Amino acid sequence: MAGIYIHIPFCKKACHYCNFYFSTNTNNTDAIITAMAQEITLQKNYITQPVTSIYFGGGTPSIIPTSSLRVLLHALRLHFFILPSAEVTLEANPDDITEEKIIAWKALGINRLSIGIQSFDSNCLTYMNRAHSAAQALTSVKTAIQYGITNLSIDLIYGTPTLSNKQWITNINTAMQLGIQHLSCYALTVEPHTALHTRIAQKKMQAVNPNKAAEQMELLMQLAPTLGLEHYEISNLALTGYRSKHNSSYWQGVPYLGIGPSAHSYNGVSRQWNVSNNALYLQSLKNNTLPAEQETLTLTQQCNETIMTALRTIEGLNCKSIYQNYNYDLVPKAQKYITQKLMLYTEPYLQLTTAGRLRADGIAADLFL
Repeated sequence: MAGIYIHIPFCKKACHYCNFYFSTNTNNTDAIITAMAQEITLQKNYITQPVTSIYFGGGTPSIIPTSSLRVLLHALRLHFFILPSAEVTLEANPDDITEEKIIAWKALGINRLSIGIQSFDSNCLTYMNRAHSAAQALTSVKTAIQYGITNLSIDLIYGTPTLSNKQWITNINTAMQLGIQHLSCYALTVEPHTALHTRIAQKKMQAVNPNKAAEQMELLMQLAPTLGLEHYEISNLALTGYRSKHNSSYWQGVPYLGIGPSAHSYNGVSRQWNVSNNALYLQSLKNNTLPAEQETLTLTQQCNETIMTALRTIEGLNCKSIYQNYNYDLVPKAQKYITQKLMLYTEPYLQLTTAGRLRADGIAADLFL
């Protein structure tokens, strides 16, 4: 099986915290879509496995016309074997969601929405410079459900200076009361070269407190089981049967193809990434050239990527598989974390405990080959 990621590099406005590639200038949307369809043709042999998921991310895919989505989906269906049961996800902002759009998206075969709610609290939305209001956040979910989206995910951000623990719990409860099947919950991070980083440095915005983020992550982990949510990956929770097929493929090391400016691809032995510039992307495809750089992964890099991604999941890391593939016995090195109750070892799996999840990246890095 394989996945396909489509990066739509356009947004209405820049959120203060975002470091993904996008442009607020949409004048060349048609040209970019045409180039992306051409890239799909050029990459038709990159993956040969049946495609189990397609994910439109960005940027903000919901701001482009339905006709543009139709062009891209037609090109994908022409060149790849997409299973009838494939999960087809579209990221959408609340202020873009209307009855007409949902009906049109469903007609194209889009069967899952990931809505960028981020918060149901007005103060938090203002802090993040989101384009939608708290009222639109609620309405967007209700509209999606009313018009037949039965697989619905939303993003929520915690750790903002404006978010109290009480409001964080309210955000989670509100999502579940609305009938959402999947949550992606992320700690607010201050990335270099973002407006948030600059404004905090200039003391124009309140700084982020990592201890507060850790506290709210713990609240999430405590609350999830009471709501019937499976915390199947550090940042992702779902009702039974609603795990994201696409995101799960990343953590399981499944090959995926990325299309569009800044998109990444991985085929098991190498990774490649497209140029993060719309003009250069267009110029490259005008010359019938893929706008990508490539890196062949060493066995050590492949091993470490497996460690990093598998440890994020509820199933954990298969130590037997690591030993068979890379001749690396992880268990002795992990023993100190087992003793500290940061990890559990149930042969052959190493899993992070609740406390360990708060230190996931550091533990994974320490276990690297």
